[in-house]
Amino acid sequence: MLSKEGAPLMPCHPARARELLGKGRAVVARQVPFTIRLKDRARDESEVDGVQLRIDPGSKGTGLALTDEKKEVDERGAVVTVRRGLVAVELQHRGNQIHRSMQQRASYRHRRRSANCRYRKPRSNNRTRPTGWLPPSLRHRVDTTYSQAARLCRYAPVTEIHIERVAFDTHAMSEERALTACEYQQGTLAGTEARAYLRAKWNNACAYCDATGVPLNIDHLRPRSRGGSNRISNLVLACSPCNQAKDNAPVEFFLADQPDRLAKIVRQLRTPLQDAAVMNATRWQLAERLSDLGRPVHAWSGGRTKWTRSAMGLPKTHTLDALSVGRLAHESGDAIVRYPGQVLVVRTTGRGSYARTTPDRFGFPRLRRARAKQHFGYVTGDLVRADVPTGKWAGTWTGRLSVRARGQHSMTTVAGRINVSHWNLKLLQRGDGYGYSTRSEPSESTSRKIG
Repeated sequence: MLSKEGAPLMPCHPARARELLGKGRAVVARQVPFTIRLKDRARDESEVDGVQLRIDPGSKGTGLALTDEKKEVDERGAVVTVRRGLVAVELQHRGNQIHRSMQQRASYRHRRRSANCRYRKPRSNNRTRPTGWLPPSLRHRVDTTYSQAARLCRYAPVTEIHIERVAFDTHAMSEERALTACEYQQGTLAGTEARAYLRAKWNNACAYCDATGVPLNIDHLRPRSRGGSNRISNLVLACSPCNQAKDNAPVEFFLADQPDRLAKIVRQLRTPLQDAAVMNATRWQLAERLSDLGRPVHAWSGGRTKWTRSAMGLPKTHTLDALSVGRLAHESGDAIVRYPGQVLVVRTTGRGSYARTTPDRFGFPRLRRARAKQHFGYVTGDLVRADVPTGKWAGTWTGRLSVRARGQHSMTTVAGRINVSHWNLKLLQRGDGYGYSTRSEPSESTSRKIG
C-alpha cells in the first residue's frame, strides 16, 4: 500500500484493499505485485511500524518474505516475540539458460576461428578482470535478487534486511564424508594424475565394452554439452568406437540395454557441486549489493534457519526458509504464528534477444531479425486485458502478450494461448522481464526446495 504521495505504508489484507478500491479511496498502482495507492491519506497521517525483508538465496530459486514482529504476553505472563509472514515471493533464476547461451556463443566463435574463416584471432586467456567480477550466469542471480528486493522496498516500509549467508564445504561434499585437517590438503588425485588414476580404476579397459589392448580415451559420463563437469567422478575410459557411438548422449540412454553395466558405472557418479559452488561464489557479493538499498543488512547461518523452520514445523520451501531467517528464540516462547497461503512466483524471462540475426547450426547468420519490438503500442511480455466480443474466445481474458507485426497478437491465459486483435486489448502493466504466477504454500512437510 502506498500513500497519496507514493510513500510505502504497511501492507493490508486483500479484503481491506477491495474495500478501499470499492469506496473510491484508492487506485491500483501496480498489478503484480498488487499495490494500491491511497487518495486521501499521506504518510505523516499514517502509523508505520515497518517490516523486515528476509531472503533465502539459492542457485536456482530465491525466497523473499516480508514479515513483521511484535511483542506479546503469553499465557504465562512472559513477553515473547511473534513473527507474521505478510508477503512471500519465490524468484526463479535462469542462470543455467544464460550459461548454455554463453557456451553456444563460445562454440560458434571457436568453429569460425578453427575453420580458417576471415574472423578475428582468439585473445589471450590472461586478461585481467575487475574486482568483484562474476560470470554472467552468476551476476544474473545477484542482480535479479537485488532487483526484487529493491522493488519490495519501494512498495513496503522495509526497515532492515535479513539474509541467509551459508558456505558449503565442497571438498567434504565431493568425498561424501567428513574430513580431518590434513585430508583437506589431499584430493582424489594426490600423488597421481587423471589418466593414471582412471587406468588403475578401470583396469586399463573400456568402461562400456571391456575392450583391452586398444587406445583408450577419456569420456564424460554426463557430457559437457548437457551440464557435466570435469570432476574425476564424471570421467571414464572408453575405446574410440564406444566414445564415438556415445557422442553427447546421456550414459543412461547409451547403456539402456545393459542395466548391470549401467548400474556399475552410475554408482561412481556423485552429486554435482554446481549449486554449492554458485552459493559460495555469490554469497558475499549479494550481501554487499543489498547494502546499497540503505537498510541495515544482517547475515545469518543456514543452520539457524533450518533449526527455526524445523522447530516451527514448517515445510521445506524457499519462501518458508526465508520466513525463518534471523533470530527467533523459540525455546523461550517466540514463534512464527502465520505465513502467506499464496506465494507469488516470479520467473526471470529477460527482455528478448540482442542478436540481429538468427544463426544456423554452425553459427553463421541465416535470417535477419526485425529491429522493431513494439507493434501497435504493445511489446512482448506486457500484461493486458482482452475483451473479445465474438468468436470462439468471446469473453474477458487477462494474461501476457506475444506481439506480432500484423496486429493479431498471441496471448497466454489460464485456458491456453489465444489470438486477439490489438483493438480489443487494454494495457495493465508493461513487461519488465519477469513472468508472474501464484502457487499455494504446502501445509505439510515436503521437499520442494530446488537449490
